Amino acid sequence: MQADFAWGRIAEGAGRGLRRFVLRRDGAPIAAAQIVGRWGLWLASRGVVVAPGLPAETEVALLRGLARRVPGVLVATPDRPLAGRGLLPLVTARHHALWSLAPEPGALRAGLEQKWRNRLAQAERAGLVIERREDPGVVLAREAAQQKARGYRALPPDFVRAWEIARPGALLCLTARAGQGGIVAGVVFLRHGAAASYHAGWTSEEGRRLGAHNLLLWQTALRLRQAGARVLDLGDIDSQAGAGRMRFKLGTGAVARSLGATTLVLPQLTR
Repeated sequence: MQADFAWGRIAEGAGRGLRRFVLRRDGAPIAAAQIVGRWGLWLASRGVVVAPGLPAETEVALLRGLARRVPGVLVATPDRPLAGRGLLPLVTARHHALWSLAPEPGALRAGLEQKWRNRLAQAERAGLVIERREDPGVVLAREAAQQKARGYRALPPDFVRAWEIARPGALLCLTARAGQGGIVAGVVFLRHGAAASYHAGWTSEEGRRLGAHNLLLWQTALRLRQAGARVLDLGDIDSQAGAGRMRFKLGTGAVARSLGATTLVLPQLTR
């Protein structure tokens, strides 16, 4: 998501510097980077986007070349583990749960972990009503209260509204309602290209008891798949999220993917 042009436009609208680079070989693009900066510090979030098969050492050289072209210091969080001369790790690499939506729905469901699939079936029998909302405000407000209670921070609600403007139709917000009662859970996902990323989620005690989040995530996967998405980034699965959150995400059949460490990139010297 951080490589999507919408991300750069939103950052630029918030007063950040923005630079984009494309590397071509024989006229064909083989790598691209979107760098956001402020006060002389530039960030290549999720690193350089490279063509399949491009060697890691080439990506390292690209990052160092970028560091020579920005007016300040470059920090990168590569999309894969990288090491080499000129890269100084600052923060340990993290892991994300990536769920492939390529299989047909039947195979996708068969790929669910057994306990996860049982919870999904339980939620389906509970009579939960799944509704799509054009306005994600109710979920974002409850998730913001959850942030305050649990002591963590996320992107502000205005980011979602800005994404809607930059990428019309790229927002999916689903809520679960117990019969004629109120909302017991909700999720917000953002589309970018052939993928989508988890942005926000909230579940009440009743929602947890009914397995509402299982049903919401399953319905999200089906709807996004039908809309053309082929990968669902369920986000971080490291210790900060908790072991239970990790098991829930990986229970979908998602694969844990290691990102690169947050790294200070030293400029590549010219000859």
